[in-house]
Amino acid sequence: MLRVLCLLRPWRPLRARGCASDGAAGGSEIQVRALAGPDQGITEILMNRPRARNALGNVFVSELLETLAQLREDRQVRVLLFRSGVKGVFCAGADLKEREQMSEAEVGVFVQRLRGLMNDIAAFPAPTIAAMDGFALGGGLELALACDLRVAASSAIMGLIETTRGLLPGAGGTQRLPRCLGVALAKELIFTGRRLSGTEAHALGLVNHAVAQNEEGDAAYHRARALAQEILPQAPIAVRLGKVAIDRGMEVDIASGMAIEGMCYAQNIPTRDRLEGMAAFREKRPPTFVGE
Repeated sequence: MLRVLCLLRPWRPLRARGCASDGAAGGSEIQVRALAGPDQGITEILMNRPRARNALGNVFVSELLETLAQLREDRQVRVLLFRSGVKGVFCAGADLKEREQMSEAEVGVFVQRLRGLMNDIAAFPAPTIAAMDGFALGGGLELALACDLRVAASSAIMGLIETTRGLLPGAGGTQRLPRCLGVALAKELIFTGRRLSGTEAHALGLVNHAVAQNEEGDAAYHRARALAQEILPQAPIAVRLGKVAIDRGMEVDIASGMAIEGMCYAQNIPTRDRLEGMAAFREKRPPTFVGE
């Protein structure tokens, strides 16, 4: 159940240097908030480019890259949650109006930056959750696929629709979707450019949870935060190493994966949290993990 007694710190804007912003009221397109009180350890990234439905434009991508670079070094971040400040939209994908103004060479460079952004999200050391309360199309779904966990409103619409625009997924979609759903199903969805509801996506295993949308349009966010609250009490070093073991192990044969697991386990043995977990079990009390 979602904790309702929590302290909210104000949103902290981040402006990419030398770029004009299309954020709400001319503000930053990417904002960051660290929750406090019982939710301390959850950090939220708010995507807030309403006039372009959170499309992945130059400023948006630059600000998100800079935000991730700053948060990556913050050991206080135990869970990173991506959400939208634009009702009915998670991320509408590529900014095709901006893309039209680019030369072929510039398009190639920009798509490479997009691919790098998704890789940075995937490689973020703490667990990441995408709260999909609306449209997540093309690059928007690729962003969600780069996250560890996905929660969607049942009415949210998502899909890798690039083939309907004369394109193909270029920010990781052709690689992460088959790893998520299997090769045959991923091919079907990419070849057809099919759009799925949150309910359909949950049935296929594309999202972890699908919830009925509420009047405020943020039901997926609340479920995602409840999921983050389940992660918070667990040992943060063990959680991070578990993520490394899974992500790297999935790319190799099982024998190599077992070796990776062994290396991660060895790194966890000397931690204070491991000793605290054993002591708490022995003393029949809840453990208090500090991330050391």
